Amino acid sequence: MTNLQPSTLEIIAAALFAIAIIHTFSTKFFARLAHLDSAHSGTWHLLAEVEVVFGFWAFILCIFIGVHEGVGAGVKYLDSRNFTEPLFVFAIMVIAASRPILHLAGLAVRAIATMIPLRRSVATYFVSLSMVPLLGSFITEPAAMTLGALLLREAIFKLRVSEKLKYATIGALFVNVSIGGVLTPYAAPPVLMVARKWGFDFHFMITTFGWRAAIAVFTTAAVITFLFREELRELSPPSPRTDRGEMPVLVMAMHLLFLAGVVVFSHHPAVFLGLFLFFLGFTEAYKRYQDRLILREGLLVAFFLAGLVTLGGYQRWWLEAVLLQLSPTALYYGATALTAITDNAALTYLGSLVEGVSDQFKYAMVAGAVTGGGLTVIANAPNPAGFSILKGHFRDESISPIGLITAAALPTLIAILAFQIGAP
Repeated sequence: MTNLQPSTLEIIAAALFAIAIIHTFSTKFFARLAHLDSAHSGTWHLLAEVEVVFGFWAFILCIFIGVHEGVGAGVKYLDSRNFTEPLFVFAIMVIAASRPILHLAGLAVRAIATMIPLRRSVATYFVSLSMVPLLGSFITEPAAMTLGALLLREAIFKLRVSEKLKYATIGALFVNVSIGGVLTPYAAPPVLMVARKWGFDFHFMITTFGWRAAIAVFTTAAVITFLFREELRELSPPSPRTDRGEMPVLVMAMHLLFLAGVVVFSHHPAVFLGLFLFFLGFTEAYKRYQDRLILREGLLVAFFLAGLVTLGGYQRWWLEAVLLQLSPTALYYGATALTAITDNAALTYLGSLVEGVSDQFKYAMVAGAVTGGGLTVIANAPNPAGFSILKGHFRDESISPIGLITAAALPTLIAILAFQIGAP
């Protein structure tokens, strides 16, 4: 049962969580300060990095715990947190962004695009926004987000396109990746949190969530492609840089094995981090077939998620109170809205702690959590990966939170309609 009288620490943690959310919407302000105040520009640049926000305020929380309850209590709290997901996202993001994987993904996307009777640039865009997010159900959403963002970066963001198209693209990508991972019970973080306890197996996911998600993903990709068809037709995407020279089949096969191994052992950090270290050794041995690994970007994303995990540990007192007061229909829309200000996996995890809930409650909780997963950068664990890859191609090298939530509104509405079709 939810504690109706939150402790001082819970109140402080909730306040810091709220400040962190406000901070994510204020990064452009700190970026401007960095240009105006040269003496402290480094500090302002640091605070202008969205990936740093939650880690920074989590650090403040840890300091407060140490001062308020002692250093031992702070260490004990951190030891109680599960940081498997940030570590997994780091490993999968780096491997999925490697040149051999992107080479193979690019070949697959172009092969499918040639089967569509549209101009190559239009067909490639449609496939990148539809098939790649759905692939996330099998290679995990973080991997799909990384692949989708990198493919779209080469095909769209590196070219001279409008900011309107860029925002529409990232909004659709975030939403489609969030809902595209629900065909299986292991690929989407919010599903993973409840699959075992609630008995969500492969058959259940396909028949209950999967077909609805597929309808939404293809509809969103088709609508966005249609709306920007004229601008897309004028593009002549360059051949992806991953196509330079011959790529040995053995190298691609080894990278796929590393990717598969990390996915299979995604719940066992000692195993997948060991595989990741072997992967680093392999890339060094075959350096001529590699581009720069995105280690810095991956670490920043992991830091972001670790901060979210740390701050999120003290949000149960108010989140659970909100969830328990809602009917299944209200819960669906409430979960969609709450996801915009907190990680959707945290929402479903809290929902799983409530005993004796109905099947309607379970469906509404998971469907709402994935529906709202594209509204903000913090809504879904893979979003920071796409954000990190694409933000440098927006004006001022920054993605406006208001611009993102506006761009994601139409894809989110399409997802709402899809998940409400004959809803349990």
